[in-house]
Amino acid sequence: MSEFMKVVDGVELPLDEDGFLQEPEMWSEAVAVAFAGDEGVEEMTDEHWKVVNYLREYYLKNKIAPMVRRLCKETGFNVKKIYELFPSGPAKGACKLAGLPKPTGCV
Repeated sequence: MSEFMKVVDGVELPLDEDGFLQEPEMWSEAVAVAFAGDEGVEEMTDEHWKVVNYLREYYLKNKIAPMVRRLCKETGFNVKKIYELFPSGPAKGACKLAGLPKPTGCV
């Protein structure tokens, strides 16, 4: 178990050294909202949820985060828009909010 933890709704969530959820099955919308402020996202809008939900669905199906190109194609948002939504970027910000493990070479 990691020494890094975040408590959301009374549940202790194990994180890696970069703050990514270590157990993606523990993710919930409350987790995304709790992580949002840490990643420079003041409010979760429908656009944020579109990206987060796409990332979750893709990860659950493929066990890996999608490449940025696919993320943009499937959500209809260009890279500039992804960075507007998630100032820390698609990998650090969006994937973290979606409860994915830290991506390696993807997103």
